[in-house]
Amino acid sequence: MIEEAQRSGAKKLYLSVMKLTELPESLGQLTQLQSLNLSGNRLTALPESLGQLTQLQSLDLSYNQLTALPESLGQLTQLRSLNLSSNHLTALPEWLPQLTQLQSLDLSRNRLTTLPECLRQLRELTNLGAHDAELTSLPTWIGELASLREFNLAGNKLSSLPESFGNLPRMEKLFLGIGTGNPLKTLPPCLSRLSKRFSKRNCG
Repeated sequence: MIEEAQRSGAKKLYLSVMKLTELPESLGQLTQLQSLNLSGNRLTALPESLGQLTQLQSLDLSYNQLTALPESLGQLTQLRSLNLSSNHLTALPEWLPQLTQLQSLDLSRNRLTTLPECLRQLRELTNLGAHDAELTSLPTWIGELASLREFNLAGNKLSSLPESFGNLPRMEKLFLGIGTGNPLKTLPPCLSRLSKRFSKRNCG
Protein backbone atom coordinates (compact mmCIF):
# COMPACT_ATOMS: atom_id res chain seq x y z
CA MET A 1 0.00 0.00 0.00
CA ILE A 2 2.88 2.37 0.73
CA GLU A 3 4.53 1.57 -2.61
CA GLU A 4 1.27 2.08 -4.46
CA ALA A 5 0.68 5.40 -2.70
CA GLN A 6 4.16 6.52 -3.71
CA ARG A 7 3.63 5.54 -7.36
CA SER A 8 0.24 7.22 -7.59
CA GLY A 9 1.14 10.31 -5.61
CA ALA A 10 -1.80 9.69 -3.26
CA LYS A 11 -2.58 12.51 -0.84
CA LYS A 12 -4.51 10.26 1.57
CA LEU A 13 -3.46 6.93 3.08
CA TYR A 14 -5.55 4.70 5.35
CA LEU A 15 -3.67 2.03 7.30
CA SER A 16 -6.31 1.67 10.00
CA VAL A 17 -7.45 -1.51 11.78
CA MET A 18 -4.69 -3.64 10.27
CA LYS A 19 -3.22 -4.99 13.53
CA LEU A 20 0.08 -3.25 12.78
CA THR A 21 2.67 -3.41 15.55
CA GLU A 22 5.27 -1.25 13.79
CA LEU A 23 5.65 1.00 10.76
CA PRO A 24 8.43 0.95 8.15
CA GLU A 25 10.76 3.92 7.82
CA SER A 26 9.76 4.03 4.14
CA LEU A 27 6.47 5.65 5.19
CA GLY A 28 8.42 8.89 5.45
CA GLN A 29 8.97 8.85 1.68
CA LEU A 30 5.32 9.72 1.04
CA THR A 31 6.05 13.42 1.28
CA GLN A 32 2.95 14.29 -0.76
CA LEU A 33 0.54 12.97 1.88
CA GLN A 34 -1.96 15.39 3.38
CA SER A 35 -3.96 12.87 5.43
CA LEU A 36 -2.71 9.75 7.24
CA ASN A 37 -4.93 7.41 9.26
CA LEU A 38 -3.15 4.86 11.48
CA SER A 39 -6.00 4.29 13.94
CA GLY A 40 -7.02 0.97 15.42
CA ASN A 41 -3.65 -0.76 15.27
CA ARG A 42 -1.26 -2.04 17.95
CA LEU A 43 1.48 0.53 17.61
CA THR A 44 3.67 1.15 20.66
CA ALA A 45 6.09 3.50 18.87
CA LEU A 46 6.33 5.56 15.70
CA PRO A 47 9.28 5.92 13.30
CA GLU A 48 11.16 9.22 13.25
CA SER A 49 10.64 9.30 9.48
CA LEU A 50 7.05 10.45 9.99
CA GLY A 51 8.50 13.90 10.52
CA GLN A 52 9.30 14.00 6.79
CA LEU A 53 5.58 14.18 5.94
CA THR A 54 5.60 17.95 6.13
CA GLN A 55 2.47 18.35 3.95
CA LEU A 56 0.27 16.46 6.42
CA GLN A 57 -2.82 18.32 7.53
CA SER A 58 -4.56 15.41 9.30
CA LEU A 59 -2.98 12.64 11.40
CA ASP A 60 -5.07 10.01 13.19
CA LEU A 61 -3.17 7.89 15.74
CA SER A 62 -6.17 6.91 17.85
CA TYR A 63 -6.74 3.45 19.33
CA ASN A 64 -3.13 2.35 19.52
CA GLN A 65 -0.79 1.66 22.44
CA LEU A 66 1.47 4.69 22.25
CA THR A 67 3.21 5.88 25.41
CA ALA A 68 5.30 8.61 23.72
CA LEU A 69 5.58 10.49 20.44
CA PRO A 70 8.79 11.01 18.43
CA GLU A 71 10.32 14.47 18.42
CA SER A 72 10.27 14.54 14.63
CA LEU A 73 6.48 15.02 14.64
CA GLY A 74 7.17 18.60 15.68
CA GLN A 75 8.15 19.21 12.04
CA LEU A 76 4.56 18.66 10.88
CA THR A 77 3.79 22.35 11.03
CA GLN A 78 0.91 22.12 8.51
CA LEU A 79 -1.15 19.83 10.78
CA ARG A 80 -4.66 21.04 11.42
CA SER A 81 -6.06 17.89 13.03
CA LEU A 82 -4.27 15.50 15.41
CA ASN A 83 -6.10 12.58 17.01
CA LEU A 84 -4.23 10.94 19.89
CA SER A 85 -7.23 9.44 21.65
CA SER A 86 -7.29 5.97 23.20
CA ASN A 87 -3.57 5.53 23.75
CA HIS A 88 -1.42 5.26 26.89
CA LEU A 89 0.00 8.77 27.02
CA THR A 90 0.77 10.18 30.46
CA ALA A 91 2.36 13.40 29.15
CA LEU A 92 2.52 15.47 25.97
CA PRO A 93 5.75 16.42 24.19
CA GLU A 94 7.29 19.89 24.54
CA TRP A 95 7.35 20.33 20.76
CA LEU A 96 3.55 20.43 20.52
CA PRO A 97 3.42 24.28 20.29
CA GLN A 98 5.39 24.01 17.03
CA LEU A 99 2.15 22.83 15.42
CA THR A 100 0.97 26.41 15.06
CA GLN A 101 -1.82 25.59 12.57
CA LEU A 102 -3.46 22.97 14.80
CA GLN A 103 -7.22 23.46 15.06
CA SER A 104 -8.42 20.09 16.40
CA LEU A 105 -6.69 18.02 19.08
CA ASP A 106 -8.15 14.90 20.66
CA LEU A 107 -6.46 13.65 23.85
CA SER A 108 -9.38 11.58 25.09
CA ARG A 109 -8.93 8.23 26.86
CA ASN A 110 -5.31 8.74 27.86
CA ARG A 111 -3.74 9.04 31.32
CA LEU A 112 -2.85 12.70 31.54
CA THR A 113 -4.30 13.79 34.98
CA THR A 114 -3.79 17.43 33.88
CA LEU A 115 -3.41 19.44 30.69
CA PRO A 116 0.24 20.43 30.12
CA GLU A 117 1.16 24.09 29.86
CA CYS A 118 2.48 23.66 26.31
CA LEU A 119 -1.13 23.64 25.09
CA ARG A 120 -1.63 27.30 25.98
CA GLN A 121 0.43 28.28 22.92
CA LEU A 122 -1.96 26.62 20.45
CA ARG A 123 -3.76 29.84 19.57
CA GLU A 124 -5.64 28.39 16.56
CA LEU A 125 -7.18 25.51 18.53
CA THR A 126 -10.97 25.38 18.05
CA ASN A 127 -11.77 21.82 19.16
CA LEU A 128 -10.20 20.11 22.19
CA GLY A 129 -11.21 16.60 23.19
CA ALA A 130 -10.19 15.47 26.67
CA HIS A 131 -12.93 13.16 27.84
CA ASP A 132 -12.00 10.11 29.92
CA ALA A 133 -8.42 11.38 30.20
CA GLU A 134 -8.23 11.00 34.01
CA LEU A 135 -8.02 14.77 34.52
CA THR A 136 -8.23 15.83 38.17
CA SER A 137 -7.91 19.58 37.58
CA LEU A 138 -7.76 22.24 34.89
CA PRO A 139 -5.12 24.98 34.70
CA THR A 140 -6.09 28.64 35.02
CA TRP A 141 -4.49 29.42 31.63
CA ILE A 142 -7.30 27.50 29.91
CA GLY A 143 -8.99 30.87 29.42
CA GLU A 144 -6.18 31.90 27.06
CA LEU A 145 -7.36 29.51 24.33
CA ALA A 146 -9.37 32.28 22.76
CA SER A 147 -10.25 30.37 19.56
CA LEU A 148 -11.75 27.37 21.40
CA ARG A 149 -15.29 26.56 20.25
CA GLU A 150 -15.81 22.98 21.45
CA PHE A 151 -14.42 21.38 24.62
CA ASN A 152 -15.24 17.85 25.78
CA LEU A 153 -14.34 17.15 29.42
CA ALA A 154 -16.85 14.37 30.19
CA GLY A 155 -15.79 11.32 32.16
CA ASN A 156 -12.94 12.88 34.13
CA LYS A 157 -12.39 13.51 37.86
CA LEU A 158 -12.93 17.25 37.98
CA SER A 159 -14.42 18.64 41.17
CA SER A 160 -14.16 22.29 40.11
CA LEU A 161 -13.60 24.54 37.11
CA PRO A 162 -11.33 27.61 36.98
CA GLU A 163 -12.94 31.05 36.77
CA SER A 164 -10.94 31.66 33.58
CA PHE A 165 -13.51 29.53 31.73
CA GLY A 166 -15.52 32.70 31.40
CA ASN A 167 -12.77 34.20 29.24
CA LEU A 168 -13.39 31.83 26.31
CA PRO A 169 -15.09 34.24 23.90
CA ARG A 170 -15.96 31.74 21.15
CA MET A 171 -17.08 28.73 23.18
CA GLU A 172 -20.16 27.11 21.63
CA LYS A 173 -20.16 23.52 22.97
CA LEU A 174 -19.02 22.43 26.43
CA PHE A 175 -19.41 18.82 27.56
CA LEU A 176 -18.90 18.23 31.28
CA GLY A 177 -20.71 14.90 31.70
CA ILE A 178 -22.01 15.90 35.12
CA GLY A 179 -23.19 12.79 36.97
CA THR A 180 -21.25 10.44 34.70
CA GLY A 181 -17.71 11.02 35.86
CA ASN A 182 -16.90 14.55 36.99
CA PRO A 183 -17.90 15.03 40.68
CA LEU A 184 -18.82 18.69 40.16
CA LYS A 185 -21.02 19.90 43.00
CA THR A 186 -21.49 23.43 41.72
CA LEU A 187 -20.72 25.31 38.52
CA PRO A 188 -18.64 28.49 38.74
CA PRO A 189 -20.39 31.83 38.10
CA CYS A 190 -18.08 32.35 35.12
CA LEU A 191 -20.19 29.91 33.08
CA SER A 192 -23.02 32.42 33.10
CA ARG A 193 -20.86 34.57 30.81
CA LEU A 194 -20.87 31.73 28.30
CA SER A 195 -24.54 30.79 28.56
CA LYS A 196 -25.67 33.40 26.07
CA ARG A 197 -23.65 31.73 23.31
CA PHE A 198 -24.90 28.15 23.53
CA SER A 199 -28.07 26.28 24.39
CA LYS A 200 -28.43 23.80 27.23
CA ARG A 201 -28.10 20.89 24.83
CA ASN A 202 -24.61 22.15 23.94
CA CYS A 203 -23.58 22.32 27.59
CA GLY A 204 -23.92 18.76 28.84
